[in-house]
Amino acid sequence: MPPMSAGSATPPPGSQVPAGLVTRAVGPRESASASRSWWDDDAADYQAEHGAFLGDVDFVWCPERLREADAALLGDPAALIGTRVLEVGCGAASCARWLVDRGAEAVGLDLSAGMLREARAADARSGIAVPLVQADAAHLPFGDASFDLACSAFGAVPFVADTAALMAEVARVLRPGGRWVFAVNHPMRWIFPDDPGEDGLTVSQSYFDRTPYAEADDDGRITYVEHHRTIGDRVADVVGAGLVLEGIVEPEWPADLHEVWGQWSPLRGALFPGTAIFTCRVPGGPDDRSSGRTR
Repeated sequence: MPPMSAGSATPPPGSQVPAGLVTRAVGPRESASASRSWWDDDAADYQAEHGAFLGDVDFVWCPERLREADAALLGDPAALIGTRVLEVGCGAASCARWLVDRGAEAVGLDLSAGMLREARAADARSGIAVPLVQADAAHLPFGDASFDLACSAFGAVPFVADTAALMAEVARVLRPGGRWVFAVNHPMRWIFPDDPGEDGLTVSQSYFDRTPYAEADDDGRITYVEHHRTIGDRVADVVGAGLVLEGIVEPEWPADLHEVWGQWSPLRGALFPGTAIFTCRVPGGPDDRSSGRTR
């Protein structure tokens, strides 16, 4: 689940430009270093603010409150039993814990030691332990075809500079027929200021501007970064990794949801999507064989 801070590279109209905001390219190594430090420092505060919404044993895809228990984007819930699942950018691992509670063999991976400490604390509270691995999502420390499923609910993908490498790595560690489902800020949100109110309804920059949202300290060191990709970019990364794109889910804002979470609000949610969920799979599974397809 995202930090709810960056959705656009520019501040709301009329607001003061944040100190340390930079507008330049940020490469993979610099991006990973910034994300590791940011989430190490912010982990406890983030969980204190959002932990109740996310739960210790729950699978919430997005602020629109879409849950895997209802959406079944990973497939038939009964089929989760005994499957090996990788949660990429797991944070406190609430999704992985939900999967374990339903019989899956889930592993949580995150770049941040701070977030993994929060995951251990949630293990203790819930009584459900999840194997945890600290690693960069663009360099997965697993063998080929190690997992049946992979998922990410706003974890890792928006913070990785080389998302083509991330998609290729996920495809590599999945078995033939394995599913990969990931949720990110809807790319069209990039054109609006990161504001839940009326100022957040006015286009402020180009959808095609891939300059990341990045903050730096007084020495110019990047301390926080999110990377924008268009819908077309995301599709190209998925297809380029040899994956089959099965669909894109754009959850609608629930009529009974009146809370504001960062840039997410009933006002904006009623007008345009805040989340895009990409459902993908590796070719070569039973569906392909039964139809004669090879890709």
